[in-house]
Amino acid sequence: MEDQAVTTRMKPQPAAVLMIQGTASDVGKSLVTAAIGRIMTRDGYRTAPFKSQNMALNSYVTVDGKEIGRAQGMQAEAFGTTATTDMNPILLKPSGEMSAQIVVHGVPHVALSAREYREKFLPEAKSTVMDALGRLRSSYDVVLMEGAGSPAEINLKARDIVNMNLAGWADAPVLLVADIDRGGVFAFLVGTLELLEPHERARVKGFIINKFRGDLSLLQPGLDWLEQRTGIPVLGVLPFLPQLRIEAEDSVVLEGTTGRLQAMKGKELDIAVIRYPRISNFTDFDPLEDEPDTAVRYVAAADELGTPDAIILPGTKNTGADLDYLREQGFPEAIAAAMNQGTRQLVGICGGYQMLGRKLYDPHAVESSEPGEREGLGLLPLSTSFLQQKTTVRASGVLAQNHPLLLGGTPPGSVMELSIEGYEIHMGTTANHDPSLVRSLFQLKGPEGSTQPEGWGTPEGRVWGTYLHGLFHNDGLRRAWLDGLRLSKGLIPLAQTFSAAALREQEFDRLADSVRANLDMAAVYEIMGLTQ
Repeated sequence: MEDQAVTTRMKPQPAAVLMIQGTASDVGKSLVTAAIGRIMTRDGYRTAPFKSQNMALNSYVTVDGKEIGRAQGMQAEAFGTTATTDMNPILLKPSGEMSAQIVVHGVPHVALSAREYREKFLPEAKSTVMDALGRLRSSYDVVLMEGAGSPAEINLKARDIVNMNLAGWADAPVLLVADIDRGGVFAFLVGTLELLEPHERARVKGFIINKFRGDLSLLQPGLDWLEQRTGIPVLGVLPFLPQLRIEAEDSVVLEGTTGRLQAMKGKELDIAVIRYPRISNFTDFDPLEDEPDTAVRYVAAADELGTPDAIILPGTKNTGADLDYLREQGFPEAIAAAMNQGTRQLVGICGGYQMLGRKLYDPHAVESSEPGEREGLGLLPLSTSFLQQKTTVRASGVLAQNHPLLLGGTPPGSVMELSIEGYEIHMGTTANHDPSLVRSLFQLKGPEGSTQPEGWGTPEGRVWGTYLHGLFHNDGLRRAWLDGLRLSKGLIPLAQTFSAAALREQEFDRLADSVRANLDMAAVYEIMGLTQ
């Protein structure tokens, strides 16, 4: 963090709590929580994030190999602490329109329909949630609790474990966040209050209006009316921050990016990521977007694909279902045409890697309603079997000596000293049926000094895949891969890249600085019973 003095304080017993709720999904709760926590950490408080129940396909792997929502992992990093499953004890990963995998303390627990989850799981979830929160409160000075969706979803309130019921169990004051950019901000705030019970309304101690653009003086009459109407102060109007490079959790942020041809706007490299319905861990590609020569676009229709320099099949919560989607949309034919017409590489990450193989076996009905198998795309001599046990692990290693990757013009098989780090989240295990047709990409560190191969690609490097998420967060590998694409087009490699980790810290600070300048932090501390 920046050169702000961190003072030593007496630790409250138990930790002070504050809950950030929203008038709807995607109003900015996660980033507001991250900003407030970053500020409090700078001010000397040991701060932890907490979200009792999260629903997301974009996951984060903790240091002990457990799976939580990516927002809580991001918040922990913003607070300068280590993420644990106590910060998100229950994670829901949708696997269909009406069903989800229930992950409890980082481990898959059961797959349930929405009704089964409410009727069978939620009645017993309070102890899981409160035990986790209790452990955090015994270890930190402050716990910032994030709600989900809206507290005014009256059809769900009876068994709520993530909004007002939780605030009551923890005796937490609540700040209510609304997004003015989507319009109707006063209706959202007043309407939410009107649908709360009196004891719930009493917990709301302040409003935060997020994503404001324009002249604040023109908004002031509305703010005055709101405070007079509700008796609740507006603690801050937070400005919209353009191009904030902090990873998002939900694929809703991809709306509007589908088929976007940024490559026509001064970008020399065009990367197309296939956006299937169950796309997961799309933040794998955020660092590519920050490279000065690279455009990343998310493509949901085959006729939008064109002939990009590289096509990426990303992760997915359901490989078989999204493979069916690719076929229904005509993507295999469009990908083949692109590869014949000038696309240099086809890359598969996790579920996309599984799709590149010949067969997908599901003997235990992990991904389907009954056991079965599917044909893969047949571009690598691999098959994947879906197992009941999930792999969640952080990984590190180096390039394999005979790797097929075209990195910065280095010929396949030559030695390039690059270390890599990443993480794996998948249900399947992949077997190679003809090592003579492919080469390994990486050598990962195993137990007791052993190594193991990871990822496979064709010898000429045009088709390759890996289970490693976060691969493009490795600065050297990312730039070398992009320079390989540049050289294949007759372009000169770029001499420098940026540090993804340093950029992330810079953006955390930019967010925190903006929020501190526009939020009454003295009032926030007072609400929590703390001193600034």
